[in-house]
Amino acid sequence: MPRFMKSLGEVWRCANLYRAEQFEALEIGGYQDSYIIEICRQPGIAQEKLAGLIYVHKSNVARQLNSLEEKGFVTREPDATDKRNLLVYPTEKAYAALPAIRQAHRRWNELVLDGLSEEEQEAVARYMEILSENAKRVIAKHGEGRE
Repeated sequence: MPRFMKSLGEVWRCANLYRAEQFEALEIGGYQDSYIIEICRQPGIAQEKLAGLIYVHKSNVARQLNSLEEKGFVTREPDATDKRNLLVYPTEKAYAALPAIRQAHRRWNELVLDGLSEEEQEAVARYMEILSENAKRVIAKHGEGRE
């Protein structure tokens, strides 16, 4: 099974390179698309909740949000009910970027699934969902990645 993790890592790194190239015109990095998608999906999400939702360390979330805020994609405001929390809101620029982000995701999926039948593509999707759920269960059980 060692090839599995090597292959998964290679796909992930290639996807990041692809996204970075696709998002260059938007002036966002290959990792920032997931932030924009989730913040647009849940305007006013707590910064800490966002970290748990996308499985990224809190310090990395803070750095990425600083960058997105400087670029005009998000704003952050203290939570009126708990000043320790920062609430993150998308700007019009974030909403405007969503179609390009979604198109890049669709195109990447098409490219990496090229040559697979519809049944094989559905099987890959099912297996990846199982792997994702298993990975989340491991993190939840061990509490890793949430600090």
